[in-house]
Amino acid sequence: MSQTNTLEYLTGFDNEHESEALPGALPVGQFSPQKVAYGLYAEQFSSTAFTAPRAKNRRTWFYRIRPSVLQGAYEPYTANGDIKTAPITDVITPPDMMRWDETPFPKTETDFVDGLITLAANGDAAAQIGLGIHIYRATKDMGNRHFTTADGELLLIPEQGGMLVATECGLLEVTPGEICVIPRGMKFRIDLLDGPIRGYVAENYGALLELPERGPVGANGYANDRDFQYPAAAFEDAEGDFELITKFGGALYRCDLDHSPLDVVAWVGNSAPYKYDLSRFNVMNTVSFDHPDPSIFTVLTSPSETEGVANLDFVIFPPRWMVAEHTFRPPYYHRNVMSEFMGLIEGTYDAKEDGFVPGGFSLHNAMSPHGPEAAAFEKASNSDLKPERYKDTMAFMLESRYAYRLTDYALNSDTRQLGYANCWQDLKKHFKP
Repeated sequence: MSQTNTLEYLTGFDNEHESEALPGALPVGQFSPQKVAYGLYAEQFSSTAFTAPRAKNRRTWFYRIRPSVLQGAYEPYTANGDIKTAPITDVITPPDMMRWDETPFPKTETDFVDGLITLAANGDAAAQIGLGIHIYRATKDMGNRHFTTADGELLLIPEQGGMLVATECGLLEVTPGEICVIPRGMKFRIDLLDGPIRGYVAENYGALLELPERGPVGANGYANDRDFQYPAAAFEDAEGDFELITKFGGALYRCDLDHSPLDVVAWVGNSAPYKYDLSRFNVMNTVSFDHPDPSIFTVLTSPSETEGVANLDFVIFPPRWMVAEHTFRPPYYHRNVMSEFMGLIEGTYDAKEDGFVPGGFSLHNAMSPHGPEAAAFEKASNSDLKPERYKDTMAFMLESRYAYRLTDYALNSDTRQLGYANCWQDLKKHFKP
């Protein structure tokens, strides 16, 4: 018997939620009674230390058919050797500005786990700093396989195809233009909704993602709490041959299960998977002059111990009005102490109108100079500065205080554009003393 619900979502970011698939499954007044309703087991899922400050503490109580300890012994999983974890030391990453075309789909039937490829990482997963960046591709459902990572929380950024993310807390349908965050250690399965899927993954080793402060913007704007959606409880009471693949300490392991691990009948807490529709981001842009810093487009942030310097900022460049007067409107030329990995979900990006394609990505590491290509510079320098709606676009950036190190796959991939730097070679000298 399976209880499912893909239509009802709990809303609100980082608030305590509760959901039950059967009436009365949630205990009232306490979390762990002597006997739980329906013969369920109480199990706490903690994403932070027990003693983390109340405002930072993340935990959820599960009321499940079987406790998680009912699993077989682990053994190495070697079917996918393309998943890496920081620190990456097998190749040396040069300081060049780099860009790649989209990653092709596998030629054989492949599910989400076996289709993961690591592109870059920084920091150290064991020290819980930095992040890893992967591409996911899948042409078939995971079936009776499930996946979890003990190394970091996952930010999924679809670029092509919709997917059903079945988790211990319930079901989320996630399509391009949306994102999904899965807590570190949460078990899940990904099935295809309408054909092959492809997208990006940020595996955050550091502080959990949260909403950035708005500062002088005030109480409203950017991403609003109410627009983050959590799943309603849904459980699978299924027995048979199941497999759990776990990423731990940078390595993959597998074990057998005799039941579905998605058997949570009810849950209450604030550590749960959630999704967010990027079109709901309320852009706060300039209406006078100058190009504002990209930090105004931050959806989620993983802070570091240094205030204002992020372990990871997830930034988007969505459809928006360009209004600034007497201003060079695209991003200005700059060098930055932060490292920038960019991807494109749809359309074009205003500073790179040629060569930066959906499914592709670029890397500008710490202090590497970058900015508009030559054609974009000439266009922006001579265009009529009337208000303009920049539409049919969605790019994103994974910005980090730590320099990214590439995997051998990314550095030597056939999709790497070896002539990327040529996009600036036609910049002319306009100096007139």
